[in-house]
Amino acid sequence: MIMSDKNIEEYPSQIRRDIVRMVHDVQSGHPGGSLGTVEFFTALFFELLDINPEKFTVNSTGEDTFILSNGHITPVYYSTLARRGYFDIKELATFRRLGTRLQGHPSVHDGLPGIRIASGSLGQGLSVALGVAQGKKLNNDPHLVYTLHGDGELQEGQIWEAVLYAGAKGVDNLIATVDYNNAQIDGTVDDVLSLGNLQAKFEAFNWQVVNINNGNNLQEVIDGLKHAKSLTGKGRPVAVLLHTKMGYGIDFMQGDYRWHGKPLNDEQLAKALAQLPKTLGDY
Repeated sequence: MIMSDKNIEEYPSQIRRDIVRMVHDVQSGHPGGSLGTVEFFTALFFELLDINPEKFTVNSTGEDTFILSNGHITPVYYSTLARRGYFDIKELATFRRLGTRLQGHPSVHDGLPGIRIASGSLGQGLSVALGVAQGKKLNNDPHLVYTLHGDGELQEGQIWEAVLYAGAKGVDNLIATVDYNNAQIDGTVDDVLSLGNLQAKFEAFNWQVVNINNGNNLQEVIDGLKHAKSLTGKGRPVAVLLHTKMGYGIDFMQGDYRWHGKPLNDEQLAKALAQLPKTLGDY
């Protein structure tokens, strides 16, 4: 079930409010990449995905599948899932607390609706997605598999084994998105280990590539993902290079890699919330 919401523009600010509050309240978590990918998650879950949160199944038969490979950005993932109806938004208050379902990285142990794999050991999500995508083909399920990866994650060798396999085998029901913000825990991606010409690399591995130049513009993200979807079923997988800014939406966090995994203090939270309108109501 694709959700058509005339107020889709109200979600990004509210999801960002959820992110900073969740991370602040437990003084732990990863706000930077979460804030930067809000438009992607909003576009995907409220416009693109053919899903039914009320009938969630782990095997995702008969619906689209999303795999979060860079599993540390759970604040944006959990907020989106709750706002989309997978579980009560009040549960966001349990983020990263012992014995709860909302662990720092996605966990399947307690059966949180919306979560299909435990992720966070970077580099593994694309391999899992390939298995799901090929399973759908074997089962004559026409639905698509979507993934999200950090650009720093592409420094992992397993990613490129999966990229090679997907291109060689023509896994064309797969759309893999890279959060291309040039920021990782130790600095810029270019300084730590440059990825070079990423588009040329994917194309050399027989992938189709879509660039979304402003990954923090909701309409541009929706249009770009719809274009990527239109390229599926043509014999090649699709890569989306989503150009975003870490910490987007909060002036003192934006573009600063140091917010990769740093919580906000009380003063910083107040400043952040002052920049984010409460559009749908806090948890």
